[in-house]
Amino acid sequence: MVDEARDVSIKEQMAMVLRYVNDKGQIIERFVGVQHVTDTTSSALKKAIDEFFSSANLSFSKVRGQGYDGASNMIGEFNGLKTKILREQPCAFYVHCFTHQLQLALLAVAKKNIDVNSFFTTANSLVNVVGASCNRRDALRAQYQEELVRAFEYDCLITGRGLNQETTLKHAGDTRWNSHYGTLISIISMFPSVVNVLQMIVDDNPIDSSGEAYKLWREIQSFEFVFHLFLIKAMLGITNTLSLALQKKDQDIVSAMSLVKTCKENLQFMRDNEFEELVEQASLFCYKHDVTIPTMDEEYVILERSRRNAPMMGNLQN
Repeated sequence: MVDEARDVSIKEQMAMVLRYVNDKGQIIERFVGVQHVTDTTSSALKKAIDEFFSSANLSFSKVRGQGYDGASNMIGEFNGLKTKILREQPCAFYVHCFTHQLQLALLAVAKKNIDVNSFFTTANSLVNVVGASCNRRDALRAQYQEELVRAFEYDCLITGRGLNQETTLKHAGDTRWNSHYGTLISIISMFPSVVNVLQMIVDDNPIDSSGEAYKLWREIQSFEFVFHLFLIKAMLGITNTLSLALQKKDQDIVSAMSLVKTCKENLQFMRDNEFEELVEQASLFCYKHDVTIPTMDEEYVILERSRRNAPMMGNLQN
């Protein structure tokens, strides 16, 4: 398994992992090293792999599989790395990493739906603004601790292993789409603290960064944002389970396909049967945190879009 990336010195590095069966029939996976490559063409990567195999006294005749991401230099039908290795060893069947395929599917869905895309833009901006300095992070922790003490005093603190620990808003990784799941969980758990910190930024920085903070302060205190927060959290919760299962070292192709099928069924079940439950969860959250809940029978107002040809629909339908 091979992947390439740039390091902090802006040099292309190729990472290689070998997966093999030992004498006891156990599947072993070993990270074998990182090698600098002058470029990321399939020819350059193939040359680097050849050099590694030669130095490690390994033979392509024993290779039975290869796995990369979906980049054209890797899986190109005529000149991709996959094809070059198959020409040398026809038994080295190519498998596109299932977890990477899942990330690509989630990314495609998020980019295609303008509301979901807008939600993630807001969520990422929220994490960046609140975590922009040590002072803001300290203020967030202090606010969160105050919320925990207040909840304890009113005997409404949910306790359990791993809960109520000192935390902050989690940054989502660019290449790991399901890392957004942790970001959404942290926003939900620290919502009142985040609102207070944004208000502090507006009050303490009337010129510097108050505009963006005030915009976020208004946006996150809307029913639309809260509903998307719970909707996408539920979806990523299902796909996160699949993603973690696909990354297990002992995962086999038959079990993986079964897990994919179960994930699709769970998503379809949520779409068909759990919409009202999501609305209820979002409404209870809004009621708890003083966020205005729209009347569902009223006409939905489409902001910044032409309404001339738009179909009439209520808030609940939208």
